[in-house]
Amino acid sequence: MNRKSPYSIIKHRYVTEKASLLEELHTADSNPSLKKCDAPKYVFKVDITANKQEVRKALQTMYPDIAVTSVNTITIPRKKRRVRGRSGMKSAYKKAIVTLSPGNTIEDQV
Repeated sequence: MNRKSPYSIIKHRYVTEKASLLEELHTADSNPSLKKCDAPKYVFKVDITANKQEVRKALQTMYPDIAVTSVNTITIPRKKRRVRGRSGMKSAYKKAIVTLSPGNTIEDQV
């Protein structure tokens, strides 16, 4: 039985422009089609071997007052890169889009 630490499963929060738009969907009033998104979504970089159930348990351990509704995972493959004329590879990673129940936010927990 190999038990992973929640801090080894969840590496860090993935903050990009698209990820910040996902976080603010539940408060967006500009577009009527976005009003149906009443729950916030957060994006995390996770361990590449972690599955959805492990991500859910790790988040509920790290933030005990939140309720995770769903977890969607995306595995980004490694890509070719050239830096200063030398070819190499960008490493692969996995990210998880976590939907919380309405009314929960991670900012309240920090």
